[in-house]
Amino acid sequence: MDTQNITKIIEGLEQGEKLTFEAFKMLMTAGGDEKKKLMRAARACADKVYGKDIYIRGLIEFTNYCKNDCFYCGIRKSNSNAERYRLTKEQIMDCCRQGYELGFRTFVLQGGEDAYYTDERVCDMVSEIKRRYPDCAVTLSIGEKKRESYQAFFDAGADRYLLRHETANEEHYGKLHPSELSCADRKRCLWDLKAIGYQTGCGFMVGSPFQTLENIYEDLIFIKEFEPHMVGIGPFIPQKDTPFGNMAAGTLDMTLRLLSIIRLMNPNVLLPATTALGTIDPKGRELGIMSGANVVMPNLSPVNVRDKYALYDNKICTGDEAAECKNCLSLRMESIGYKVVTARGDYKVI
Repeated sequence: MDTQNITKIIEGLEQGEKLTFEAFKMLMTAGGDEKKKLMRAARACADKVYGKDIYIRGLIEFTNYCKNDCFYCGIRKSNSNAERYRLTKEQIMDCCRQGYELGFRTFVLQGGEDAYYTDERVCDMVSEIKRRYPDCAVTLSIGEKKRESYQAFFDAGADRYLLRHETANEEHYGKLHPSELSCADRKRCLWDLKAIGYQTGCGFMVGSPFQTLENIYEDLIFIKEFEPHMVGIGPFIPQKDTPFGNMAAGTLDMTLRLLSIIRLMNPNVLLPATTALGTIDPKGRELGIMSGANVVMPNLSPVNVRDKYALYDNKICTGDEAAECKNCLSLRMESIGYKVVTARGDYKVI
C-alpha cells in the first residue's frame, strides 16, 4: 500500500474533497501504519470540533412490539420466541428521573413500530418529559411515520430523531426487508424529519447480509448528501430467531474504518460508539472513540426488560443498573483520555 496515496486521500477528505470509490477501497484495505494514520486523523478531526468530551445519551427501550418483519431484527413481528413488553408512561418517567439524577441530559426513546403508541401517546410522553426536564433533549427512534406524525412529535417538544436508513441501495434494501418496505420511503422519512427541523440521524449496519463495498460507498455518498446531525453505524450481529440467524457478523475492523471515514467526511457529526460495537469486542466502544466517535449510549431501561429488547444475540449491559452502566462507561472513557460530560451534547457547527 502506498503511504503517500493514503496520506493524500486523508488530506483530501480533511479539505472537503469528494471520496472516490477507488480511494474508498484503498482506505478499507490499508494495513498497519496506514490504517492507524486513518484513525488518528479521524480522532484529531473529532477533537477539533468536540475536544475530549464524550456525550452520553440515556437509552430507554420502551417497547419491543413491532409491526414490521425485517429479516435481520430479533423483534420482528414473526418472531414468536420474543418475549414482548411495553413500558407504561410511569415507568418511562421513572427511567428519566433516575437518568436525570445521574446527570443525563438527553433521553433516547427507542422502540419497535408499535401501534399501541399512537401519536397522542407519543406526544403526551414527549411533552411530559420536556415539562419535567426542560433542560434536556428528547430523541425519538420509533421508525417510519407520516410527516404529520413527525410534525406532531416535534411540536410536542422532540428535538432529535434517529432513523437508520440501513442501506442506500434499493436492491440491497429489498434483500433485508419484506416487499412492503422500501428504501425510497425510508429516505422520504429522513428528508421529512430534516425539513421539519429535527436534529436528524441516519446510519447503516456494517457487514449486513449481501452487502458489498459498492453498497457501503453508496451509503457514504448518501450520508454526505443528506448532511445528518448524527450517524449511527454498528456491526451487523445475527439474531438466532431470524432468517439471518446463521449469517456471519460484521467485523470490528470494518466498523472502525468506517467510523473514521464518516468522521473525516462529516467533521461535525455526532457519532456513537454503539452497544453492538461493544458486543463484538470487549474494547469495542473505546476503539470506536479512538476511531472518531464521540457519543456513548448507556441503557436506562428497567433491568427486567433489557434482555427482551433483543435486536441481536449476546447484547451487553443487559444486567447492569443505570448507575453501574454510566459509571462503567465513564471509567472506560477516562482510561483512554476522554471524559463523559452531562451536557445535552448538541450538534456543533464550527
